[in-house]
Amino acid sequence: MSGSLNRIYALVLRHIYLWRSSVMRLVDSIYWPAVQMVMWGFMTQYLLPQASFVAQAAGVLLSGLLLWEVVVRGNLSLSIAFLEEIWSRNLGHLFVSPIRSWELATGIIIAALLRTLLGMIPVSLLAWAFFGYSIYTLGLPLIAFFVILQMFSWSIGLAMSGLVMRVGQSAESFAWAAVFVLMPVSGVYYPVSVLPQWLQVIAWGLPPAYVFEGMRAIMADKVVHWDMLAIAFGLSVVYLVVGFQVFQWFFRSSRRAGSLLGQGE
Repeated sequence: MSGSLNRIYALVLRHIYLWRSSVMRLVDSIYWPAVQMVMWGFMTQYLLPQASFVAQAAGVLLSGLLLWEVVVRGNLSLSIAFLEEIWSRNLGHLFVSPIRSWELATGIIIAALLRTLLGMIPVSLLAWAFFGYSIYTLGLPLIAFFVILQMFSWSIGLAMSGLVMRVGQSAESFAWAAVFVLMPVSGVYYPVSVLPQWLQVIAWGLPPAYVFEGMRAIMADKVVHWDMLAIAFGLSVVYLVVGFQVFQWFFRSSRRAGSLLGQGE
């Protein structure tokens, strides 16, 4: 067990050294969320005097944006951590070492978590500095929201990373786009009830829908729906297990096909 922990630590440490040697890798994690935050922040300022819902729940758009960026950054951070191994032709080197596939998956999950935190904390503080809104006013449920959304983003990232490992870099676009396909049915900026009935069925099968409905309930009604959070957490665990199994399946398939050593630019 200690050997596995040491190998996972080494994988995470490698990414930390990469970030230290190239600050632009971290700037990218802050830049796009900051641009989105500023745009939606000014949109909120414009809507505030005109929309009753925004008026009674000021910051709902910014909260939705910041929580959705947790999903986006979690997925992209994990995908980038994996893709960097491919771009540097390091994937084959890793797997001729004692490192196992689940250790690699765990290492890139931890690296993705650190990168997400390094990106989102400064952006949340910028939202407070620019618009006087702090997402931390959501209180303890914010921690649950973050954990649920991160787990869900990791499940997508693992599945897409496995696909790239098996198919090759032609599937990279799926790693970037997969999470955005789910945005319309996640209820980020509007309630799930506005969707057609058949889309609502899909939405309630996704953890983000419960998170964003719970966020709006806190902001508009000052009510915490712990039952919804429990369902969302359970779904996220299921999706994470499935994502990990998909990653493992693609790894075994790549090893049988002999494509691991051929990855790279």
